[in-house]
Amino acid sequence: MRTYHCLPLFIWTYILHTVDTIPLQENGSSYLPSQRIVSLTKDDGKMLRRTKRGWMWNQFFLLEEYTGTDTQYVGKLHTDQDKGDGNLKYILTGDGAGSLFVIDENTGDIHAAKKLDREEKSLYILRAKAIDRKTGRQVEPESEFIIKIHDINDNEPKFTKDLYTASVPEMSGVGTSVIQVTATDADDANYGNSAKVVYSILQGQPYFSVDPESGIIKTALPDMSRENREQYQVVIQAKDMGGQMGGLSGTTTVNITLTDVNNNPPRFPQSTYQFSSPESAPLGTHLGRIKANDPDLGENAEVEYSIAEGEGADMFDVITDKDTQEGIITVKQNLDFEKKMLYTLRVDASNTHPDPRFLHLGPFKDTAVIKISVEDTDEPPVFSRHSYLIEVDEDVKEGSIIGQVTAYDPDAMNNLIKYSVDRNTDLDRIFSIHSENGSIFTLKPLDRESSPWHNITITATEINNPKQSSHIPVFIRILDINDHAPEFAMYYETFVCENAKPGQLIQTVSVMDKDDPPRGHKFFFEPVPEFPLNPNFTIVDNKDNTAGIMTRKDGYSRNKMSTYLLPILIFDNDYPIQSSTGTLTIRVCACDNQGNMQSCNAEALVLSAGLSTGALIAILLCVLILLILVVLFAALKRQRKKEPLIISKDDVRDNIVTYNDEGGGEEDTQAFDIGTLRNPEAREDSKLRRDVMPETIFQIRRTVPLWENIDVQDFIHRRLKENDSDPSAPPYDSLATYAYEGNDSIADSLSSLESLTADCNQDYDYLSDWGPRFKKLADMYGGDESDRD
Repeated sequence: MRTYHCLPLFIWTYILHTVDTIPLQENGSSYLPSQRIVSLTKDDGKMLRRTKRGWMWNQFFLLEEYTGTDTQYVGKLHTDQDKGDGNLKYILTGDGAGSLFVIDENTGDIHAAKKLDREEKSLYILRAKAIDRKTGRQVEPESEFIIKIHDINDNEPKFTKDLYTASVPEMSGVGTSVIQVTATDADDANYGNSAKVVYSILQGQPYFSVDPESGIIKTALPDMSRENREQYQVVIQAKDMGGQMGGLSGTTTVNITLTDVNNNPPRFPQSTYQFSSPESAPLGTHLGRIKANDPDLGENAEVEYSIAEGEGADMFDVITDKDTQEGIITVKQNLDFEKKMLYTLRVDASNTHPDPRFLHLGPFKDTAVIKISVEDTDEPPVFSRHSYLIEVDEDVKEGSIIGQVTAYDPDAMNNLIKYSVDRNTDLDRIFSIHSENGSIFTLKPLDRESSPWHNITITATEINNPKQSSHIPVFIRILDINDHAPEFAMYYETFVCENAKPGQLIQTVSVMDKDDPPRGHKFFFEPVPEFPLNPNFTIVDNKDNTAGIMTRKDGYSRNKMSTYLLPILIFDNDYPIQSSTGTLTIRVCACDNQGNMQSCNAEALVLSAGLSTGALIAILLCVLILLILVVLFAALKRQRKKEPLIISKDDVRDNIVTYNDEGGGEEDTQAFDIGTLRNPEAREDSKLRRDVMPETIFQIRRTVPLWENIDVQDFIHRRLKENDSDPSAPPYDSLATYAYEGNDSIADSLSSLESLTADCNQDYDYLSDWGPRFKKLADMYGGDESDRD
């Protein structure tokens, strides 16, 4: 709402009166003096002129928002050159000239043609001219003047936001700052109190207050509780004119929220809770939920539950559900109805994030009583132990009782129990159990060496309710009995040199025993009773479960005795004593001076050290001879190999390979295929000759096929005629098979068949230039006629 008053009217009247009454001053800043011409003479005689302006007006002021019916008078332009005869014309240019401001060109009066708003434009800069109407000459230089717009209180204060949102913690003290609001006024702050804003609160008392100058909103009541009221709406007014009567005002709304603090402890809605649980409940079973309410929010409302020391603290547990802030009562240990039927617990609920500022309000926790009753159920049998360990000698007789297990029914009825062996754990059926008293006995002999441990499972089942059963592991350890004799750890075969001296060690033997005596193994070595004194070798017990074999005489002869068999008696010291006889094979061998074996019975022995030098040389010689034989065989085979006369079985030409050598006649069917003569279509193209291997492969000329004649004799005659007249015939005599045509040769023909149709004798002297390969032909055809005859 805008409020107008009469103060601007008085100001405007006062300004007009001042304009009319102020005299012109020569040196004032609000007018320009009249023009004067002053002549100055310089050294060069030229005249300099200084023009002094003669405009006459004051600075103009104009009030905004003029509401009168006539145009608003601004002021008057006048120059001392104006004699009042109407010869001068006043012209106005600049900001708003002609549209906002108009001038009377005769009198120089300026009027405002429209209503002006200082908030849009506070001053206007214009320029004035005075022109002689007759000459059109400017009698005064163009001058600039300013029209200022004076402000009136026409704008109400406006807040930077239409709606503010703020928050303040609950339980805050009086005077706590909440938020600062700001309002601005578009009026001129330098002119009067139009833009001086004062803040006040219209709504929100008595909870909040506002500073009238800064606009800061503060709390006005102490200990405001969010739990009682969380949201507040405050209306703030900003009024100009310093808040005086007639000033303009604007309002804004501020929504204030009280934020939560941890000022409330958790509280159980009831003091006692009751739950029940069967005695067979597994560990970790959830029995129920309890919850302590906290009116705070977020982490201020987080609650942690715990069981106070006392009854049931070791039997039950409480878990805090972070999502629902509930306490879950669970089973911690196995329950037994026969031992205790009712438990009473004390559960505490406390805040996890207490605020030290509010600890004086009291303890931030609460306690509730939990009563849990145990229900009786039909329980399975219970063994007296969690597991059983039975030790038994391996020589126990079949059917002997080796141990006993016991189980009982924990219920008040005390039902009878029967026992059984889980056969999945005793597939060989070595053990069994008496179903009534739980005595375990053997069904088969035991052997520690094959199975030192047996792990079986015993089942106890109620006779009246077979569904109620329990299982218990029984570990049976087989104790060792000395029932195995010691024996050699490996097969021993050694040798003695022919040149051996008495007292030389030729072999050390060790033994093994499958038994496992508790005090460890102890073995003894002696000669067999049948040969207590051996003339050739001595057995020496090393007292470390090994024995050394020593020579007893000077030298041994392979010719007299090539192999010695030395029996050794081995026995242990356990009860009962077990013994065995091991035989050591000793061969007599030839050795070098260092004692290295060379040969035994004319054969090379393979010892741990490897092959002897002689044996290795013999093997290498055999391999070398075999390689030589293979090379010779390959060379002979290559020498015998000849180039075949016929490369392809389809080439049916009968060629004369060696001159002066007749062919096989009609009975020779190896050089041609009569089937090809009868079936010319079966021929192959581009076949090579098989009688020779020329250095250059000549392309055989293709001839025109004559398949229309199926008579073989007529066909052969035609081919013979073509060959006789063909100048490109092969350069050697051949019997051509005309059922197949090869490629043409680029060489001239040397055939004597062509000479039958020649008119004159040919010159074969050029055959001598062909080299030694054609020497025989050159001798045959290149000689005198008498030689050829």
